[in-house]
Amino acid sequence: MTAQDGGGFEGDLATRSLIPFFAMTFGIAWGLFALMALFPGWVTTSFGPLSGHHPLFILAVYAPAIAAFALVLHRAGLRGLARYLTRLFLWRAGAPWWLLLLLGIPLIYIASAALQGTLSSALPFDSPGSALAAIGFMLILGPIEEFGWRGLALPVLQRRLAPFWASLVLGLVWGLWHMPAFVLAGTPQSAWDFSPFVLGAMAISVILTPLFNTSGGSLALAMLFHFQLNNPLWPDAQPLDSVVFAGVAAIVTVLNRKTLFGRAGAVTRVIPASL
Repeated sequence: MTAQDGGGFEGDLATRSLIPFFAMTFGIAWGLFALMALFPGWVTTSFGPLSGHHPLFILAVYAPAIAAFALVLHRAGLRGLARYLTRLFLWRAGAPWWLLLLLGIPLIYIASAALQGTLSSALPFDSPGSALAAIGFMLILGPIEEFGWRGLALPVLQRRLAPFWASLVLGLVWGLWHMPAFVLAGTPQSAWDFSPFVLGAMAISVILTPLFNTSGGSLALAMLFHFQLNNPLWPDAQPLDSVVFAGVAAIVTVLNRKTLFGRAGAVTRVIPASL
């Protein structure tokens, strides 16, 4: 890969595209939250009470994806978007990563909830149908963010920073982006503490980066990871789960120190060179 286009890669987004990406991501989401905060009566009358299912909340969650799609389309058109979306078909990862995805993440929540005495809050569903509906909704909510965070921001950050440092920067930005949801009553985050959440976001970002790179920049695995973080079957373990994720991030960092602190194997393209 050769750096061209003002800091970008040939046929790919320029490195400077990170600025409009963050501007759009924060502008859309924080603008919508400002609307909900300043005009609560109109928002409630027009769209219903604020909740995790509120249409404006969902639109705010989709902000990173909207920004990523807009920039990819502007830079490379529909053919470029098609190449970008081929990253949904990258599923290759080693067995330890699949164990973490399918078993490790739920065990983190279960162990954290057991330690802080909230395990009894698990499975708050009155029927299998309501559980399946909750799972289906979460599949199309949080994971969509990954079209922006790992789909665009992480590869571009890794052009300038080693993966570990890129992970911390992205995790901090990712955590801070959620801030308005913590101050508006009715959102899922309004019952949580903000500082542990940001710590957890940075730790999760470090954990996810080596999986992302070893998979060749898979959007699918990043989205599956994100879904497991929000899976409604796992108990609410805030804020202790953030501490446990930080411990897991330390282990992942030690085990992957060569790739996390080096540039070899780091995914730096947003749009693959060919289909």
